[in-house]
Amino acid sequence: MTPRRGALRHPFVAAAAALAVGASLAVTPLAAGAHGKPHGGHAQRDTLRVATYNLSLNRATEGELRSDLSTGDDAQARTVAEVIQRANPDVVLLNEFDYDAAHASVDLFREHYLEVSQQGAAPVRYRYAYAAPSNTGVPSGFDLDNSGTVGGGNDAFGFGEFEGQYGMVVLSKYPIDTRHVRTFQHFLWKDMPGALLPDDPATAEPADWYSPEELDVVRLSSKSHWDVPVRVGKRTVHVLAAHPTPPTFDGPEDRNGRRNHDEIRFWADYVTPGRASQYIYDDRGGHGGLRPGERFVILGDQNADPLDGDSVDAAVDQLLDHPRITDPRPTSAGAVEAAALQGGANATHQGDPALDTADFADTTPGNLRADYVLPSKNLRVRDAGVFWPVQADPLSRLTGVYPFPSSDHRLVWVDLAAR
Repeated sequence: MTPRRGALRHPFVAAAAALAVGASLAVTPLAAGAHGKPHGGHAQRDTLRVATYNLSLNRATEGELRSDLSTGDDAQARTVAEVIQRANPDVVLLNEFDYDAAHASVDLFREHYLEVSQQGAAPVRYRYAYAAPSNTGVPSGFDLDNSGTVGGGNDAFGFGEFEGQYGMVVLSKYPIDTRHVRTFQHFLWKDMPGALLPDDPATAEPADWYSPEELDVVRLSSKSHWDVPVRVGKRTVHVLAAHPTPPTFDGPEDRNGRRNHDEIRFWADYVTPGRASQYIYDDRGGHGGLRPGERFVILGDQNADPLDGDSVDAAVDQLLDHPRITDPRPTSAGAVEAAALQGGANATHQGDPALDTADFADTTPGNLRADYVLPSKNLRVRDAGVFWPVQADPLSRLTGVYPFPSSDHRLVWVDLAAR
């Protein structure tokens, strides 16, 4: 996290410089439109707009994203930047943004895309940003998928063809208290009590997909889990950011489905004071979760729908039904229209299509609710929506149909009372 200008240094080193810049920018969120997308409106300085967006700014090779963002000419980057400009969140988590140690890509995206008007949209400036390493593409040294060979994305601590592929970034108009950021990249899966460790169906032993040696290194987070405190006036809001693995691309052992469940469970435990969170440790050796009364917002592509898709039953319900969490249930008319027009698996879904946030294959799994903004109950919700315009809306060019001009996910936003 640093001021907008200059490369993002190591996040903990960057904290002092960023916090010294001065007061945050004025908050000018927009009013919600009837189609679940923001339209222009008067400034509301007492409202905090928080969003999550899997913008699919991932590339096939290391360094490719930085190269693509080095000018303002990348068509996809222009499109996702316009989505962010139209929504104008004050804090936004970006999923699937490739990480580079120099943090050049984050600065390039801000300078060449977000701070430049896209198709008439007002530029948006995020003075503060936070990025840190991801487990994706980090070699484990073990045959984690039991294929008989060691190496490649499936044997990394998180799936990825290079270190940092599919990473994360938090952008904020408000200062980030980086000295108190907590990361959980190295937390071991086996250290979660009652973890749903995968079982090899070919053996009689329980939870034995991974060997004891593998369990000593296998991490819970497929990317990472971050607690990023954002200072909003005199209050602190903890941005709890993650991107659990898709619950697919495995076999009958369901190792990805089980991991997805436990990655989601991590935040459910973290926001529960007392014994439920005592087992948690961060990358600097700190223990426990949030204290009672602390304000938080859980953000990210959770890769789990409460009723449809391939996730473990009730995986995301661990958050939606949590006594400290509010589900604002953001909707859009565009999602309803897409489910009806596309048919296929969508016709058999149990969930309300208005809640969908991702436009997946019509054969399977169909469109799903995968992306979430879930505030603590001590934050008052004023409004919520999904940026998914209907086809008659001129802004539908930003979401489109496959192959998508932006991403197969939609930006999800929630307006909170800032005071």
